[in-house]
Amino acid sequence: MKKVLVMVAAGMMIGAIAASYARLPAAPAKTDAEKAAEAEKASAAKAQEAAEVAKAQDKAVANYKKHKGVSMDARKN
Repeated sequence: MKKVLVMVAAGMMIGAIAASYARLPAAPAKTDAEKAAEAEKASAAKAQEAAEVAKAQDKAVANYKKHKGVSMDARKN
């Protein structure tokens, strides 16, 4: 019985090693339209992220000014 279990375990190890060397097929080449759509989507996402960052920064500045009582007057220190 032990011999059978050892053989099954060895077979599984050989199968795992063989599977680790398997190669996936190459992805199909993208067309110009797909590339343009992907670039447009990335650009829109970047613009959205920039808008969210600006909004968060404005909110943080407003919160700082509210709680710290910072004056924007250059003559006051």
